[in-house]
Amino acid sequence: MRLSYSLNGTHISTSESDSNVQLTIEKNENHFLCKAKALNDITLISALEESNFEFNPNDTFFINGYQSWTATQEVPMNFKERNCPQFKILKQLVLRPYGDYEFYKTEKGKLHSYDVFYTKGNKEIFVLSNNFKSAFLIVELFDGKNILNFRADIEGKNLAKGQDFVIFDFEIFNSYKEGIECFNKKYPLRNIPKIFGYTSWYNYYQDINEEIILRDLNALDDRFDLFQIDDGYETYVGDWMDIDPKKFPNGLAPIVEKIHSRGFKAGLWLAPFVAERESHLFKTHPEYFKKDKDGNPIQVGVNWSGQCALDLDNPEVLKYIEKCLTFYKDMGFDLFKLDFIYSSAYTHEGVTRAEASEKSYKFLKDVLKDKLILGCGATLPSVYQNFDYVRVGPDVSLSFDDKLYMRLLHRERPSTKFTIQNTVYRHFMNDRWFANDPDVFLLRDENIKLTLEQRKGLTTMNALFGSLLMTSDNIATYDEEKKKILNYSLVLFKQAKNINFVTKGDVIHVTYEIGDSKHDFDYLVNKGVIRNDK
Repeated sequence: MRLSYSLNGTHISTSESDSNVQLTIEKNENHFLCKAKALNDITLISALEESNFEFNPNDTFFINGYQSWTATQEVPMNFKERNCPQFKILKQLVLRPYGDYEFYKTEKGKLHSYDVFYTKGNKEIFVLSNNFKSAFLIVELFDGKNILNFRADIEGKNLAKGQDFVIFDFEIFNSYKEGIECFNKKYPLRNIPKIFGYTSWYNYYQDINEEIILRDLNALDDRFDLFQIDDGYETYVGDWMDIDPKKFPNGLAPIVEKIHSRGFKAGLWLAPFVAERESHLFKTHPEYFKKDKDGNPIQVGVNWSGQCALDLDNPEVLKYIEKCLTFYKDMGFDLFKLDFIYSSAYTHEGVTRAEASEKSYKFLKDVLKDKLILGCGATLPSVYQNFDYVRVGPDVSLSFDDKLYMRLLHRERPSTKFTIQNTVYRHFMNDRWFANDPDVFLLRDENIKLTLEQRKGLTTMNALFGSLLMTSDNIATYDEEKKKILNYSLVLFKQAKNINFVTKGDVIHVTYEIGDSKHDFDYLVNKGVIRNDK
């Protein structure tokens, strides 16, 4: 095991205890544990445990993405991971904070996975981290080299003299089946309720108003459980209590009452850890924002007028976030979709990214208490015991794999193709770490470029592999064929059991049961359609 740290600005690397740090390692065939005790004040940089593993080139390899939007899939060994381009113009667009591009180097012939990794085929292995509250585990494998490395994401962690810290704590199993059995034992089913709901985003985006919201609310039937208002009700992102008076002249409280009168839960979207540059908050409270070494606000994305990260180490910022969330909690909202929350890890200081995520997510849970929380843009294992539902993929796109130039960008880009894959491959986490939100299904004919067969594929896969089944459609416009698709998808959503899949190249073969009958079909990954449905 190699550990790097800094002492008084000097970079030091060691493979054993020295005068500044004492390492304790417990290692056997199935478990690796490494603890560090600081003998002086130090700052951790990196830790690497190297091992050999003879891979079979015909096997498939599971790579779990850094955060909920990051592409996650089973891939062949020669799969090339998409890096975020570093051209000057793209740097100016601030795309890199969405993923791990600032702190992890993607290389040709190397795959990497966060906290969970497995292989399927002739030579199987399953790796599971127990340390994700303290340090994310990055598993690396190299094409043609039979090398399996383990990295602890500990960069920037300050250890005071005498302080202990767990660097590694992970288990290795000799088969996928054995690993899944252990995962299920460690994380029993939580029985989080399944929800069928509506969200305003994927039809109108920010162009919502009271008339649209009430019209679509009135179109829902009593099968629905949730009506969620997404982005567009606020004047600016960050000014959460400033409801746009032109769009919503009566505010949101009367709408919440009407949602409840229909017997639905009321949901609301917020991005609590960021604010855009045009917001009143950004202009009047510069001290609320995290700064870089040059004193400039740290921008963590290109949405709106550019979003900047709030300083979560500032007690006044936490009070402001709590005030905003409490404002809507007291208004009667039942579910909170909290977006772009990866930013709390991006701006970590003196702690690991995992610790920053855990602390900030727990803060949200403490504020919202018994309200339902849906995390989006989240580091996945951090939400365990903090949130109820988590988006497990990127945004659905209105065309199957979005525009050509978008495909050249980051692994977190909107893509119906990738969000379906994420939903399938993260299914073993469903109702254990959290309940899966696969994002929306869309069956409408207007404002969409997906074929009807692709829309049916999206709806079916979401119904089988998700615990939220959401749409942005005005379902009153559905013709008989679309009603039939929706009706059967609701049967799948509520009654399907023993759902399994096998990856065969570009085909995912899905099996499931309804009652005593067994069913199966092929999902064509690159086309987004279902074949041989039986």
